[in-house]
Amino acid sequence: MQADGEKITSLLRTARGQLDGILKMVGEDRYCMDISHQLLATQAILKRANREILLAHINGCVREAFERADEKAKDEKIAEILSLINKL
Repeated sequence: MQADGEKITSLLRTARGQLDGILKMVGEDRYCMDISHQLLATQAILKRANREILLAHINGCVREAFERADEKAKDEKIAEILSLINKL
């Protein structure tokens, strides 16, 4: 992985902590809107972590494939990105 591992790990640990807090909120039968807000905040952190990983992939692996001028590698990287976009 070419992304900043420490940054990604920190984001994922934060998200995990928030999930633990949300589980506690559910167990305490807290107000639905409060739980929903925490879920949205957790999703935002996960989205940020994913964006960091994808940017590093594009700036690293994809760039390398295009610099090598290997048509097969280029096609594979484009297919990977298109497949991921379809999942979003």
